[in-house]
Amino acid sequence: MKHKHSILWAMAAIPLLIIACNKNDAMPSTSATTITIENVLDSKPLVESGSFKNTGASPVFMPGEAISIKFSAAKGQALSFATMYGWSNDLFFAPENPGIKLYQDNGTPVEGDVSAQIKLWDNGTRINQMPGAAVIHPGTTETAPRAITEVNGTDAQGNTYAPASTLMKATLHYEGNSNFTLIITNVSGGTTNPTPFSPGVWAISYSVGGNLLNPNPLFEVGKPSVNGLTNIAEMGDNSVLGNYINTQTGIFTPLSPVLVVLYKGIENPIYKIGENDRGKGLKDLAQKGDASGLAAYLKTLSGVKAVYILPAASSTVLLPKIGAQAGSSVSQQLSIASGDRIAIASMYGLSNDWLFATKDNGIDATVKGDVSYSIGLFDNGTAINQFPGAGNEQAGLGGTPVTERKPIAEVPNPNGFTTLPSISSIIKVTIN
Repeated sequence: MKHKHSILWAMAAIPLLIIACNKNDAMPSTSATTITIENVLDSKPLVESGSFKNTGASPVFMPGEAISIKFSAAKGQALSFATMYGWSNDLFFAPENPGIKLYQDNGTPVEGDVSAQIKLWDNGTRINQMPGAAVIHPGTTETAPRAITEVNGTDAQGNTYAPASTLMKATLHYEGNSNFTLIITNVSGGTTNPTPFSPGVWAISYSVGGNLLNPNPLFEVGKPSVNGLTNIAEMGDNSVLGNYINTQTGIFTPLSPVLVVLYKGIENPIYKIGENDRGKGLKDLAQKGDASGLAAYLKTLSGVKAVYILPAASSTVLLPKIGAQAGSSVSQQLSIASGDRIAIASMYGLSNDWLFATKDNGIDATVKGDVSYSIGLFDNGTAINQFPGAGNEQAGLGGTPVTERKPIAEVPNPNGFTTLPSISSIIKVTIN
């Protein structure tokens, strides 16, 4: 798969804003130091994934039985899954890539029967026998494994099949707040192709700038089977592919242009934990990554010496590590004196209103080295939270956050959606 080297962001490019306020005629002794902020996240392409099986006496689900998959998704994202056509040598059910469409073009969630999006595929690794209970597993190996192909009525050996949508019923239910349930029902009983369905796997890719990071999370038509899909197609064993997609699932987020504030003799001027948003521009930073309003307000405060907004070169936002591509970084030279402190803030880009910020009363500006331990992740309390990277109301995914009013609080980890890596594995702050 190819990764994007830049992302389209739901904000205008924000130029470097420098506001310096001299408070005294007699200047104290100053020295130069440089603060550097880096997005060091080792990003993953899949926002969610998982495995499924029948919870009864057998892990397979027979005609008349069903399983459900619960997940979150935003507009442009799709649900992919794979499960074995049990009474075959190496056939599997899956929607065509990138998966089941979850929203109409106007943003309305898709609900109801989506069986028409399910297809039957030949894994290309075994010679197909006539489908049925007499099929021998694993069967005869193809002399030269073939690429994955769709079975549209007949397979390569001339065996016939009813349409996948008549064997498997897939029904979507929208639960609200970007949450869905997909119910897969085995309706093959009474057809010309009765079959059990095996345990399977499912996955959803991140959407960045309107493009999926991995539009083919489980397989690619016209290419050989990889990453353990063969184990599902031939034996109904979902463990190998399940383990693989687990390694591809995790966190992807850019950081918004970073607000850096140099101050002295006052508390952290950006926020205070336990207080509601002050209405001075932090909301726009936390929800949209726009720090300009907050920077203008901070300019007016006594004790604030300088304010900077630092956009990354070319991409504006600070991108994470993507494959071999290093994450973005920004730097700013500061003129500091004894007693000066530094506070920073940057939006967790694929959230509703989370932001990284210096904890408590900021950082002693005279310290040197890695000060990432001073950074926390906070919920601004101004927007209803959704699964990070899979919420249709997240501004980074083109949505409009739904308002709430709660005190600013640290984001717990694990939280109600996911488990995040350590803060220092996402954002690194160094003073030299």
